[in-house]
Amino acid sequence: MRPFALAVACYLALAASAGAAPAPPADLSVDGGQETWRSSRVFRLLWSNPPASPAVSAVHYRVKNADGTIVLGPARVPWPTSDIDGIEVPDQPGAYTAEVWLEDAAGQRSGPAAATLRFDDRPPGATTPLTASRWIGRAAFPLPIRLSRPGQVPVSGIRGYAVSIAPETNRPPCAAAGRCAEQEIDLHGGIDADTYLVPELPEGTNYVRAVSVSNSGVASLVSNPVPLQVDKTYPTTTVSGIPSGWTNRPVELTAIAFDGGSGMLNEGDGAEPFTAISVDEATPVTAAGAAVTTTIAVEGTHRIASYARDVAGNVNDGGSTNGIANPSPSRAVVRIDRTAPAASFANVQDPQRPELVRARVADALSGPDGARGWIGLRRRGSGDPFEALPSRPAPAGELHVHWDSEAYAGGEYEFQAIGFDRAGNSAVTRLRADGSPMVLSNPLKQQTTLRLALATASPSRSGAGPASRLSVSFGKTARVQGRLSAGVRALDARQVQIVERFADGAATRVTTVPTGSGGRFSHALPPGPSREVSAVFGGNEMLTGASSGALELAVRAWVRMRASAKVARVGGAPILFAGKIGAAVGTIPPEGKTIELQFRLPGLPWTEFRTIRTDRRGGFRYRYRFSDDDSRGVRFFFRAYAPAQGGWPYEPAGSRPVAVRGR
Repeated sequence: MRPFALAVACYLALAASAGAAPAPPADLSVDGGQETWRSSRVFRLLWSNPPASPAVSAVHYRVKNADGTIVLGPARVPWPTSDIDGIEVPDQPGAYTAEVWLEDAAGQRSGPAAATLRFDDRPPGATTPLTASRWIGRAAFPLPIRLSRPGQVPVSGIRGYAVSIAPETNRPPCAAAGRCAEQEIDLHGGIDADTYLVPELPEGTNYVRAVSVSNSGVASLVSNPVPLQVDKTYPTTTVSGIPSGWTNRPVELTAIAFDGGSGMLNEGDGAEPFTAISVDEATPVTAAGAAVTTTIAVEGTHRIASYARDVAGNVNDGGSTNGIANPSPSRAVVRIDRTAPAASFANVQDPQRPELVRARVADALSGPDGARGWIGLRRRGSGDPFEALPSRPAPAGELHVHWDSEAYAGGEYEFQAIGFDRAGNSAVTRLRADGSPMVLSNPLKQQTTLRLALATASPSRSGAGPASRLSVSFGKTARVQGRLSAGVRALDARQVQIVERFADGAATRVTTVPTGSGGRFSHALPPGPSREVSAVFGGNEMLTGASSGALELAVRAWVRMRASAKVARVGGAPILFAGKIGAAVGTIPPEGKTIELQFRLPGLPWTEFRTIRTDRRGGFRYRYRFSDDDSRGVRFFFRAYAPAQGGWPYEPAGSRPVAVRGR
């Protein structure tokens, strides 16, 4: 046998005597899964060894890169392990192949089992939230936010994106820097799952930040915060130029919009703001920004609606946006009446109220204005301006005035009425409703006569009858008598006022008395100072007023005086003259009433020898001494005399004489 053939035969004989090689590792796997990319270079391999026979005594492994080059090993573990931890791949991301085979005690080796080690610690390129506008309105939710595509994609690829939205600018999407856990990733589905849907946000400013995440969980740099400014408040509009009621001229309306959030100024990064105003539900007039103007000139009642849209897209037009109902517009009413009313006087005067002048004002649209308008008069043919008369309450649509015809001279008077509607339009007329001129002849009312006379309270004793002047003593009463008539007709059951004007300037006293049969009346005047007395009848709507002439009731003063003795010794003790003057309370002047002390001899006139004043109660005293020898045996008469005096409301009067004889 040749040497080579002999060697082969020996080898085969030895192999046959040693037994079969062990089976490869069963169920070789990577801790965490061989399909999973990891950012750590260290891996752990797990497998199952075959049952003994032959028994495994050592384990071999190695790692190859993608082109088959061995980058780790081969390495031998001299015991029968089924778990190798700490396998470290090179610092180059990629998918590596790990091979493991077994060795038995005879040195026989199994075939290799392979597993893939996926390593990628490189961050992907950054992503940026893309928003169409920094202002977001109520109807924009749910809000889609698209993320930009990462510029750099690592070998493991893009697993998805993580997003944070918060009021703070520095809140990252993931808790650990540069890494994102599976539960922190908001968008799964790879690089193309780039739209994040925000269900809702409160009003105010929030900031969105995002990262792209590789399949190994490595996050990109966090994007700069992008503001999301939420404005859920609708703008408000007010309309200027709305008349308070009816108007008689074209109306220019301006709708002004206000929004405290996104505002009404377009800065190029939001909805186009506008303001709109609509008349009678017609196509609205709109203008960009916060104001719009329109003009209404047509008569009638017009319904006005105004609304606006802010930069965030909130609009209060009463419709809906993305299925969300918008609030109703602001509403107002404009009323225009440019047609004058119609006016005319009543065809006839009311016979019970001839001085009542009536005019009717009619208007079919705004209606008559009862608070405006007037009626005036002037003497017919005079060409003078019309004099307005005092107005009276009147039913709706009428003007009523009272013409005090007694204050005007007799003759014909023409009347003019000016009526207004509620829009301010006016109408002027001088005609009655039947087309005849509104002219009245004065006097309109029946003339009355009032007569008055004075009489003493007891004419049978005094002998005094009715008079225009009457003098009575202090403390006595008098009576007035009179009659009220209209032509030949006596006026019964009418009210007449008796007016007493006192001479001392005290308040006037007015007493109302009724007329009796034949129009006659009388009244007892209470005691008191001198006075003027008159009677007044106020008249009514059919009768003129009347007044009597002034009558004079003169009241004589009351004076008393006594002497302390009837005989006076010449050169002896003086005689005391003392007395009092009667007067109503409060009529004596503050400085006292002047009293003249007078004397006379039989057959001679009274002569004043001294003037004195009373005290405030009317009392007076004076001591007189007889000093002339010629007075011996002479009988003198003395009296106190109260002369006329300014502010003294009584007639002059003297006391009864007292006699004193000199000796």
